[in-house]
Amino acid sequence: MIQLTPLQLETLRNWFTPERPGPLVGLHVLQTGNGQCFVDCWPDSRTLLVNTADNYMLAGDPETLTPDDLQLRIAGFVEAPERFAPLLRAVFPDLRLWDRVVFELKTKPALLLPAKQPIRRLEPDDVYHLQRMRPEINWIWNTWGGPERLAASGYAWGAFANERLVSVACSFFVGEHYEDIGVVTEGEFRGLGLSVACARKLCEDIQSRGKQPSWTTSPDNLASVRVAEKLGFRLHRHDVLYAIGVPIPEPARRS
Repeated sequence: MIQLTPLQLETLRNWFTPERPGPLVGLHVLQTGNGQCFVDCWPDSRTLLVNTADNYMLAGDPETLTPDDLQLRIAGFVEAPERFAPLLRAVFPDLRLWDRVVFELKTKPALLLPAKQPIRRLEPDDVYHLQRMRPEINWIWNTWGGPERLAASGYAWGAFANERLVSVACSFFVGEHYEDIGVVTEGEFRGLGLSVACARKLCEDIQSRGKQPSWTTSPDNLASVRVAEKLGFRLHRHDVLYAIGVPIPEPARRS
């Protein structure tokens, strides 16, 4: 497969439309520059494989690909049309299906009691706080290419306790019309409503940009589902990702 330059990828923007709530891998790479895109041929591409931080999307014609095209290029979570399933199963016989639910927020986020901890937009100097977060939740900055880029992006809000960053909500995938939200909270601060408070600020921020927030999680992640419902998100669809070479994350108990 051939890796595209950012300018080449820009000419294929229509491959990622119509846009819908949920994972926005292709558009996120276009919007932020963090990720890669491979095609079967250039310039008349028939199949795309896009990756940002081990989140993948496949589009086009699976008949144009061979097992070798995918074998060494995928290790993570893959969004792909059903027509790619036979190829993926042949190349990755141990793949697992990860059920997902996608929510969208068409109204203003619900009014809630203010958090006791201060909530604010993260700034470049907050990279130090992000780097101090526990390893099991630092995936929050992966699609931005690291804590420095997330802190400087303007797309993240955080809650602080005793000058320590304990909860973060950010636009994990940035599209043209939607932004899909990711949220993490340090374990000892779960159950205090900080995820809700940070996500609410982020939702308002997204809407101020003229976009619509979306929320993607797994149906068994009840804490995440509850946060979405508290904010007023409504179910858009059920979905599935292919988990290849990586474990399926276990949901946090509280948020």
